[in-house]
Amino acid sequence: MVACIEGPGGAGEQGVAPRGGMSRRDWLQGMLGLGALGLLGWPERPAWAAHALSWGGEPRYSESFPHFDYVRPDAPRGGMVRLAGFGTFDSLNPFALRGMPAAGLGTLMFESLGVASWDEPFSIYGLLAEDMILADNRLSVMFKLRVEARFNDGSPVLAEDVRHSFESVTGPKGFPMLRQYFGDVARVEVMDDRLVRFFFKRPNPELHLILAKDLPIFSRSWGNGKTLDAIAHEYPVTSGPYVIDDLDLGKRIGFRRVENYWADGLAVRRGMFNFGRVVFKYFRDETARLEGFKAGEFDWLFENSARNWARGHVGSRYLSGEIIKRSFPQSNVSGMQGYALNTRRQLFRDVRVREALALAFDFDWLNRQVFYGQYTRTRSYFANSPMAATGAPDADETRFLQSLKTPLDPSLFEAVPEVPDTPDAQALRSNLRRAQHLLAEAGWKVGDDGRLRNAERQPFQFEVLNFSPTFERVATPWVHNLARLGIRVRLRTVDPALYQKRMDAFDFDVTTAIYPMSATPGNELWQMVGSAGASEEGSSNYAGIADPVVDEIIGRILAVKSREELEVAARVLDRVLRHGWYMVPQFHSSSYRVAFDWRLRHPGVLPLFYDPQSWLLETWWRDDEARPVPVAEQADATDETLMHLPDLAMERPSQPAGVSAIGHRAGRFLTC
Repeated sequence: MVACIEGPGGAGEQGVAPRGGMSRRDWLQGMLGLGALGLLGWPERPAWAAHALSWGGEPRYSESFPHFDYVRPDAPRGGMVRLAGFGTFDSLNPFALRGMPAAGLGTLMFESLGVASWDEPFSIYGLLAEDMILADNRLSVMFKLRVEARFNDGSPVLAEDVRHSFESVTGPKGFPMLRQYFGDVARVEVMDDRLVRFFFKRPNPELHLILAKDLPIFSRSWGNGKTLDAIAHEYPVTSGPYVIDDLDLGKRIGFRRVENYWADGLAVRRGMFNFGRVVFKYFRDETARLEGFKAGEFDWLFENSARNWARGHVGSRYLSGEIIKRSFPQSNVSGMQGYALNTRRQLFRDVRVREALALAFDFDWLNRQVFYGQYTRTRSYFANSPMAATGAPDADETRFLQSLKTPLDPSLFEAVPEVPDTPDAQALRSNLRRAQHLLAEAGWKVGDDGRLRNAERQPFQFEVLNFSPTFERVATPWVHNLARLGIRVRLRTVDPALYQKRMDAFDFDVTTAIYPMSATPGNELWQMVGSAGASEEGSSNYAGIADPVVDEIIGRILAVKSREELEVAARVLDRVLRHGWYMVPQFHSSSYRVAFDWRLRHPGVLPLFYDPQSWLLETWWRDDEARPVPVAEQADATDETLMHLPDLAMERPSQPAGVSAIGHRAGRFLTC
């Protein structure tokens, strides 16, 4: 169960007094004041405690909820699902900068104190933690661990393991992204075997939530005393539903479901993780992966290529129904995918240069000629949400801008910059003339040789780094348009391991990148667009954004008290980032393209916020008694049992979760 103290007037003020007229607030404040001594009288399951933590509203699920709506609670267990890995791997540690970790480790093996539901913007339900208690002043949170929680070696999950996990991933040998993410944690104290308390440097409206949801918990015994960065091939000692049972380093990894998994009886795990075995086989390139799938070497494929979807996923096995091809709608904030211009390079320091490069990108032609009309142009860092800025600032955004202490560019009070459309060749020529004018203003002129050069006669040239030849097809028209401006671009494709190493070290000029945004943006913004992330190796601040205005806005986002305030602050952040032209915006899709073996089944209710592979691993199952349904017989039955959860609604769907035999959360996946 989860206990929560809200601010004045919040949900924590309500409810039954636990003892002798004492309010929940008073009792919990006493607990926090007494520390571990106060726990001597803590009942095993306080009947009055709130059962979940939620940001900006009430949790969707009641205290006695039996399971999440988007699972089938009685889904059969067993069978195997075979998936594709891309490139290679050389590590079993997802939290070290060195090496490439194997696929599946995070979802299948590592657990957290709580889990988020996929049909709410931000609500957390207890997993390893039985109770979560947030101090009234919001400067600390306590987690009480479940007695039944066990690691895969049979040892109990204890508070010392939680402290060890936190200090490992945020320490000097840990993971830079998590060090920034949890940067407002001042210290951790173990109060008894199953009670741990985190103290905060300052009030932070989501820190207790992300600690519960995103802190990976692992045993102190993992690595036998090695620092986290030195752990590479030791099997993780974790509490998740799977263990590694097959390993061919770099080529294949297999996971087996734990017999009598400790959390099977919990509502947050009912009907989930149903496959008896999960195997990832690695393919070196996209063509081999697609052909391997069509030949039956694995069972499920999330397709990020529009061309492959339209032209590659065809053949007799599709017509016979042995392979099912479906698009699944999703409601994630789309985030920003585009060409990240590395402003650590002198070449991209001038905002006029960056805008000029964006003007040369012809999305409309690409969507017609290459993408088969499958994509929508991305115009905002918060596309597909109320946090996307439009037009001139409204009254609330204007007040927010005027309240900032950092000096502002006056243009921020004007209409937000929009990437121009290119419905025809004339529109593109107009965009290129505007780009040429901006480049000239920045000191770049075309010489007698047709090359764009600065006053020192240095040519304007750069490299676009990618890990798959598929991205070259997308970049080629842009490169052609840039050549018309006198800019020379080299396309370079490297293997995924080298690509990741260069990305971690920011060793690139331009690359295709994505800034994934959540429905409730917060601490992750520091390492994505904050100044600290610009110099932190391994961060996701690919463009090297280092703007004090952005930093101040992030700080304000972390202090908002309502979703309305959050949306205003996010729209202002969107304006500032778009005025900076750090990215050449590309495109996004409102659905996931998935092809899969006919024996795989999924619940008939779709979640709102999900990623496709986690959805598969956590909620699908296998039915080996099934028979393929030929495409000709699937007419009018495709969507019959598939339904979507009501958009952020609190009521339950009238139809229970069914089974979709042929049925069809910003994603984190590059599309092309």
